[in-house]
Amino acid sequence: MSTGWREILLRPDDSIRRAIEVIDQGAKRIALVVDEEEMLLGTVTDGDIRRGILAHIPLDAPVSQVMNAQPRTLAPHCSRADVMQLLGSAQVLQAPVVDPASGRLMGLETLTDLLKRPRLENPVFLMAGGFGTRLRPLTDHCPKPMLPVGGKPMLEHILQDLIDYGFYRFYISVHYLREQVIEHFQDGSRWGVKIQYIHEDTPLGTAGCLGLLPREAVQRPIIVVNGDIMTRVNYEALLQDHDRHTPAATVCTRQYDFQVPYGVIDHEGQRITNITEKPVHHFFVSAGIYVLAPQVVHAMQAQTRIDMPDLLKTEIHAGREVRMFPVHEYWLDIGRMNDFELAQHDAPTVLRHD
Repeated sequence: MSTGWREILLRPDDSIRRAIEVIDQGAKRIALVVDEEEMLLGTVTDGDIRRGILAHIPLDAPVSQVMNAQPRTLAPHCSRADVMQLLGSAQVLQAPVVDPASGRLMGLETLTDLLKRPRLENPVFLMAGGFGTRLRPLTDHCPKPMLPVGGKPMLEHILQDLIDYGFYRFYISVHYLREQVIEHFQDGSRWGVKIQYIHEDTPLGTAGCLGLLPREAVQRPIIVVNGDIMTRVNYEALLQDHDRHTPAATVCTRQYDFQVPYGVIDHEGQRITNITEKPVHHFFVSAGIYVLAPQVVHAMQAQTRIDMPDLLKTEIHAGREVRMFPVHEYWLDIGRMNDFELAQHDAPTVLRHD
């Protein structure tokens, strides 16, 4: 049985934001909602929270609004075979252990506690070829992904996060000041992984460099990550979501709220029908992280300039599914000087690597 399960307990009136903290800190990918007598009321997973975000449930709302009130559970003293039969299914990675007579929570079983995390064969493509013009003069002599955050290049933090999830096959696109990227990362042996470089002789847009990948390199869904973001996104949950639904592409998204600073008028002709004071509009924006099915990459033409939005729209217009995966974890796009300064401020609490 998993240890430390008491560290992931929540009360039903705890906020969704608190649930995110508990799930992240507890490293069990689940939180358990109990009453004062530790009777199990429900569970909250990463997927439950993301579905709540898609429904625009605020993070300050009580966790009871997103919890699963009827989770799959195990009885105490189940055999390993029984536990594996439940946890080995595609939908269940953790199961609370509950006394069937009293309903009292007794513990937690997780698949990760029973199985060592395997190495993942999915290739990862890191975009590091941009000019970073909005960060000049910092990028006059340093490519943007190599700018230091918390004492290490941004790209190294991204690489280490992905390594921690089990990925080891990496491709890095390089163009502007490429020698600095190659000299720092070399073949990846310093991190125990394989790194190969995709050279853009001329800029090919935010997706065109994928067309330079050898076809045999992409036989499984490929993770694509911009080299200028700081995030704590759960790559394992992202890949599992993509594998479960098998779309052409999965796009990580971030909720962006925009408040109109005026009273907005609804009208029919010149007759005013309603006035809403300073309404807030909710949008989802791309977070710069994608999962692409192999056939999407195989269909791309080498040396053809294309941006990622256009690539995704091609799939959508062809009738193929493009899914969104909302990111509730920490995320920062370091595109402007104030973003870079914010990254330096956040680094001590956000980054986990020495």
